[in-house]
Amino acid sequence: MSDTSTLLREFLRAPLRIGAVAPSSRRLAVAVTTPIPELGDPVVVELGPGTGAFTSAIQELLGGRGHHLAVEINPRLADTLRGRFSGVDVINADASKLPQLIAERGHGKADVIVSGLPWASFPRGIQQETLLAVSQTLKREGAFTTFGYVHAIRLAPALRFRRMLGVTFEEVVTGRTVWGNLPPALVYHGRRPRVIAPLRAPAPSRRTDRECSCSAGVLSAGR
Repeated sequence: MSDTSTLLREFLRAPLRIGAVAPSSRRLAVAVTTPIPELGDPVVVELGPGTGAFTSAIQELLGGRGHHLAVEINPRLADTLRGRFSGVDVINADASKLPQLIAERGHGKADVIVSGLPWASFPRGIQQETLLAVSQTLKREGAFTTFGYVHAIRLAPALRFRRMLGVTFEEVVTGRTVWGNLPPALVYHGRRPRVIAPLRAPAPSRRTDRECSCSAGVLSAGR
């Protein structure tokens, strides 16, 4: 079965968790993996690898160096990845458990975190929990990359996620549009993760949904 057929099948089973009906293109994979260092033994974490488009690019860049962890919540996709990439530590788990997962493997913190997660499909709570896990796992000098589809960037969940990135990282850079992907995508690069306080239930407020608050380092960006 092709990667496209596999992804379509899993999308139909769980559209909010998969978020795409076609694998990411080679051009997008190159764009999101640019922060991976050319030397040394980095710890690279991949979130939501799906059918392995980014996984393959990461393995090529590492060339046997370092440690590559891939966290995939879908058990069928995780099994497929294990069969294809023997050098990758594929973990069937929720990305929000990342601090615990990486600690159990004794890797300390990650040098690079690459995400293929469908952020615009997630409700606010999952976006918050997962970005908090990223900030807790990434080294101060590390890099986080992810992407969003161009056609969805004006939707409320995508706008909320972009604001949350600004709360989570001191620097967020939007890369060029990757028109060679289906659908076209924008890449986001985050650096210098902030110290984020544990999530708590928001107090009643008259703030509008478009407002973003990072008071006391709490990750919150509307609904």
